[in-house]
Amino acid sequence: MFTRFFHLFWVALLLPATALFAQQKVAVLGDSYSTFGGYMTPETNLCWYNGPDGGTDKKNDVTKVEETWWYRLTAMPQYELTCNNSYSGSTVCHTGYRKKDYSDRSFITRVHNLGTPDIILVFGGTNDSWAGVPIGHYQYEGWTKQSLYAFRPAFCYLMASLKQLYPDARIYSITNSELSDAVTGSMEEICGHYGITNIRLHDIEKQQGHPSVEGMKSIYEQVAAVLGE
Repeated sequence: MFTRFFHLFWVALLLPATALFAQQKVAVLGDSYSTFGGYMTPETNLCWYNGPDGGTDKKNDVTKVEETWWYRLTAMPQYELTCNNSYSGSTVCHTGYRKKDYSDRSFITRVHNLGTPDIILVFGGTNDSWAGVPIGHYQYEGWTKQSLYAFRPAFCYLMASLKQLYPDARIYSITNSELSDAVTGSMEEICGHYGITNIRLHDIEKQQGHPSVEGMKSIYEQVAAVLGE
């Protein structure tokens, strides 16, 4: 009996970590904070990191994909990144900067293209806050396309769509630090309504409005801590 146990013990030690448990497939739905050129699905999505958005004179020390928060997270043996559908400058709702129509890139348009994940990480609201989009009212049903040009109805629709489209996935919303009170409070309220965990970030170092290497590390650590609970 002891010999058999001893043999199994050493087999377990020699096996790769991923062989001891099933990896969880992770999908990211995000904006510029989650981009890096050459790693997006679809590959035509506009990228801020290692991409043309923002020009060539960006003063940010993130230069390698391994430094991004999502790469750090999915490099952990229990996770596998299967889709990163992030688009620089995108808003959750259909209203973009200078009140332009962003329905071609909004989160609620891209929500349908995340594959078959076990975990979904939604990191949005930053551009809605920065662009000063209409806030609107809390609306948990009966959406029209026009109502989705405001943040609250659109975020409600986004959370409802995630639960309907991916019923077996664990869904997490990530709220950036330093957003408007209206956007931050709305995300907290709506996530509570749908029973979705909302990860409110804090103390994120930024350069040119975007996470630095240190900021990316902090995002990774805060998200990983919640996922591990």
